[in-house]
Amino acid sequence: MGVSLGRIVANVGGQTIRQQKDADDVDEGTFKVMSNIDELQRRITAAMDRVAQGVDKLSTAPGGPDPEMAQALEDERTANAQLSERVRALKTKSDTEMAEMRTQVEECDARMAQLDIELQRVRRANAQLNDACAALREANEEGVGDAHLINKSMLAELESLRSARAADVAEATAILSALTPMIDDTSTEETA
Repeated sequence: MGVSLGRIVANVGGQTIRQQKDADDVDEGTFKVMSNIDELQRRITAAMDRVAQGVDKLSTAPGGPDPEMAQALEDERTANAQLSERVRALKTKSDTEMAEMRTQVEECDARMAQLDIELQRVRRANAQLNDACAALREANEEGVGDAHLINKSMLAELESLRSARAADVAEATAILSALTPMIDDTSTEETA
């Protein structure tokens, strides 16, 4: 039994030494944890101080908007309103000018249509007059014609030619009146 008792004492002694060593390790780990806690507490306190200083700065800052920024904002609003008004005015002017141009185009189209009708009528009359004159000349050559009728037909032919020329002049005038505003607009744009 002596051996067993010796072993028991040795085992108990070894366990005591191990327990002491484990206790020292726990004390050392506790010390590290405690020093980490102290470091974290110091950092949290520093952060809280910085937050408090920021809050103090915010509370001492002026409560209203910056006067320079407010003036700049008001200036921009005024400029925006002026530009909007100018855009509205330009749009109104453009719409008015477009309506006037449409009216002018419609009037020109109507004049041209009427002029075309008149020209066709004059041309038909001239063709009939030329045929009548040719028939009178043939009758005169055969000796059946009357000199008075021939003179009359010649005067009618001259009048018809004058009418045709007048219609041509009217046509040219209508074309020029249609082109003149376009030419004026083009020359105005080129000088601008």
